[in-house]
Order: sequence, then C-alpha cells, then structure tokens
Amino acid sequence: MAIDSSSNDGVVAPVSPRTAAHTLAAVSSVPGLEMLGAAGAQLEWLRGDRVVVLDGGLGTHLADRGNDVSDSLWSARILRDNPDEVRAAHEDFFRAGAEVASTCSYQVTFDGLAQVGGSREETEKLLRASVRLAHEAAEAVPEVHEVSVGEGLSSETESPRLVAASIGPYGAGPGQGTEYDGAYGLTAAELAAWHRPRLEILADTDANFLLAETIPSILEVEALTSEFARFEKPAILSITVADGKLRDGSSLEDVAAIVRGSRLAGLGINCCTTADALTALRTLTPLNGLAMAVYPNSGESWDRVARQWAGNQNELSLVGSVSELIEAGARMIGGCCRVTPQHIAAIAAQLR
Repeated sequence: MAIDSSSNDGVVAPVSPRTAAHTLAAVSSVPGLEMLGAAGAQLEWLRGDRVVVLDGGLGTHLADRGNDVSDSLWSARILRDNPDEVRAAHEDFFRAGAEVASTCSYQVTFDGLAQVGGSREETEKLLRASVRLAHEAAEAVPEVHEVSVGEGLSSETESPRLVAASIGPYGAGPGQGTEYDGAYGLTAAELAAWHRPRLEILADTDANFLLAETIPSILEVEALTSEFARFEKPAILSITVADGKLRDGSSLEDVAAIVRGSRLAGLGINCCTTADALTALRTLTPLNGLAMAVYPNSGESWDRVARQWAGNQNELSLVGSVSELIEAGARMIGGCCRVTPQHIAAIAAQLR
C-alpha cells in the first residue's frame, strides 16, 4: 500500500461492534468471480455478506518498528536489507485480525532498483520474496486467536489468511511521487508496457490475488484492467480519489465504465480520507457490479517534497465509520497510510 502509519493511542472499538456487519445489502455472488472461472475459486470468500478485514499501512508500521524507510526505495529497502522485519510486520497485522496481507512489493520496481545499483534479477527475486514472506507470516499466526482492541476489550476471531501481491502505480516508481495526481505524460499503452514485466512475475507466484493500489490515472486504470485480463490469477484494482473524482480529475463514472464487465474480481478505493472514500464508494457501488474494497488513510496527507505527514489525523475516524462503509457497499475494509495494527484490531472486532 502507499506510504503509511499512525498513532497507536486511543484506538477502541465503537459501542455497538456488529452494527452493520450482518446487514450488508449486497448481492450474494460477485459477477467478477464467475468471469474468472476456476481462478475465481481463490476468492470464494467474497461471496455472501461476509466483510473481509484487510491489513493497514505496512510501510510506516515498519517505521514504527524502528526501520528507516526514508530513502527512495521506501519499504522496499527493508525488504531488501531486513526481510525478517517485513515478515514480523505482516504477523502484527494478522494477529490484529487482518485476513489479507498486502505484500511489500508496492515500490519494488525495475527502475527503482536500477537507481541503487540493483539488477533485474534482484528485482525479480525481491518481488517473489515479498510473497513468500507474507505467506510465512500467515502460517505463523493461528487462524483462531484473541485480538486485543484496547484496554479491557478482546475478541476471538477465526479468519482466513490470504496474500495480495501489491502493485504500486507508475508514480511510485519512475513517476517520482505522481501517484497522487497521475501526471505521468504517458499513454495507456506505455503504462501497460511498464507494468507488464512486474505483473508477469507476481502472477507467477502463489499470491492469492493481484492488487494494484493507489491508481490515480484513468489511463492507468485502462492499462491495468487490460493487462490483468491476460492472467489466470484473480486481480483487484484500487484507485485513489479526492473530492469525488479520480486524482487526475477523471470522473468515477468513467472508471466504472472501464471496469464493468472486465475480468477484475474487485474494485478498491485507497490512499484517501475516509470521507472521500465514502463518497466514492456510494458512487461506484451501484455502477460497476464488482466486490468493493475500501482502505483509506488515517486522515493525514503526505508532503512528497518535505517527505513528511501533515494534517489532522482525526479528520474522520476510519474505525468509527465501519458501519457507514458497509452500508455504502464495502465488502473488504482495512487501512492505508498511517493505519496501524491497533486500528485494524478495532475494525476486526466490529466485524467478528
């Protein structure tokens, strides 16, 4: 997921923890799964009214654990230099109640590794290692365990352990931070060609599904939707939004028109405020026919020049908005930037 982390203070579950979890007004099957054929069986958990708990912000959880993620490789630096920390960070989210781990591959690109002297062979090795580490973390955490959600609160949870192969946008590679505006200056065909080698590697791993995240550009939505159709492995595409639009200013209706009827298993919204996520969710849910994932930020925004977070972290509580997200159509809920295992535990407590 995109750059991420959060305060560990004051995260407690709301008073009515199961308000909407069992009243989801959603279809009992997901059209995208039928279109995927046998591959769709890997995402059978998207059927029915069960809401899946995603993980939170991996990159700055690594920072919270004492790792330096300040250079150009960001979390890929830790994957390269200290893979045990990546495994441990995934375990933290699984113990908190997450059912899906997004791999530490968001910023693992051929361009990025080349800039620090890495070879194409090393890049492929790191992409494959990111999936392996997430699976190892899944195996290390019992499927039935107690989740701590705050003082005096705990919840026993039984959950699947799934791995999503994370694919960051062009802006997280050579685009130099343009994942927040999509100002790439490239065509859809050029973006497809740039993504293709990394997609081919991750599609050849034992990840349960592919997850393109923080996609800001309508041309990149078009490119990735087309590229995902080439693979048997299921895929979810997640966009980043602001003020009711894609970050490049394109309409959400245009996004829905591209993904509707595609082989995607789901459509996501991430790396935005909870308020923006709700607005987009309410627009997209009735338009696209896919399972909807939502994992917003803590409320702060990333200043790519100053390389620091700014803003009001308590702008709108993700944990306090779970019922609204479900009512708006969310089938998968987690967090992105600056969302911690404690936040994920509080979300999981509401859903289980």
